[in-house]
Amino acid sequence: MPLQSIVFDLDGVLIDSEPVWEEVRRAYVAEHGGRWLPDTQERMMGMSTDEWAGYIASDLVDGQSADDVAYAVIDRMSQRYAAHLPVLPGAREAVHRMAELRPLGLASSSPRALIDIVLGHLGVDALFPATVSTEEVDQGKPAPDGYLTVAAQLNVRAADCVAIEDSSNGLRSAHAAGMRVIAIPRPAHPPAPDALALAAHVADGLDDLTAEVIHKVAK
Repeated sequence: MPLQSIVFDLDGVLIDSEPVWEEVRRAYVAEHGGRWLPDTQERMMGMSTDEWAGYIASDLVDGQSADDVAYAVIDRMSQRYAAHLPVLPGAREAVHRMAELRPLGLASSSPRALIDIVLGHLGVDALFPATVSTEEVDQGKPAPDGYLTVAAQLNVRAADCVAIEDSSNGLRSAHAAGMRVIAIPRPAHPPAPDALALAAHVADGLDDLTAEVIHKVAK
């Protein structure tokens, strides 16, 4: 495998945002008299904005359009990030290490507005020549659309990229695109065993994301 690029996920890889997403969306559903189901958070992980907003509007609350849901939730997430961005340990350092190896891409389920806020706050936006939100492609994760689009923007084959993921749907998405995948599971939302089995390497954290690991995976 001639390694050409390294592609990061955002939520759960660089920032510990899943608890914030869950809190914000749970509160929205509760305020509108809806019901939060046991598998709701897991189902929404990896969905594009249109997909999760449509799911909330159709399955969890009444009287709200998908556009209403998306606008309210994203606005609240922006406010939360402005107050405190939950950066994971070693995130900035890992991005800089990987940028020294190959051009970086990012394939995230977050909306474009939040991607730009996070990368700007981290001070690493200039290190990502290609970033894609799944709201900008036909299907969110586990479909491969986001990862394929990042590879196209980088003008490389997806098969020549290594992806960094944490969730079941993210692992499935990157693998379906043909990328080698490094999993960094989050204890609060561990990936399903079948999804984790798709990873070429499982790391304990971002500090374990080294040049040696990348080159081993890319062989």
